[in-house]
Amino acid sequence: MESELSEHFDVELHEECGVFGMYDLDGGDVASSIYYGLFALQHRGQESCGIAVSDTEGPKGKVLSQKGMGLVNEVFHAEGLEKLKGNIGVGHVRYSTTGASNTHGLFMMGRY
Repeated sequence: MESELSEHFDVELHEECGVFGMYDLDGGDVASSIYYGLFALQHRGQESCGIAVSDTEGPKGKVLSQKGMGLVNEVFHAEGLEKLKGNIGVGHVRYSTTGASNTHGLFMMGRY
């Protein structure tokens, strides 16, 4: 079974990029907490980062996001995080292993 899996998937541990997700059961906004989670994971990727959030009580399929090139504290500021309203979200710090340095690999789930 393992050899069958390794034909289709790379099953070795890698240490590139970082992902942090959060869901607030009480309905509170999660963007600022995700920011701090990404800040703690900054060593996993220093090229680009992004946060995407949604509100489980709001319209289905509505995702708000912000992304950019640079360190977490360079991309995100308090004003921008306040606009990311949602009680569920995910953040990502990117370490480029292939291809050009850009934000195209971040959050391919909807319009930005």
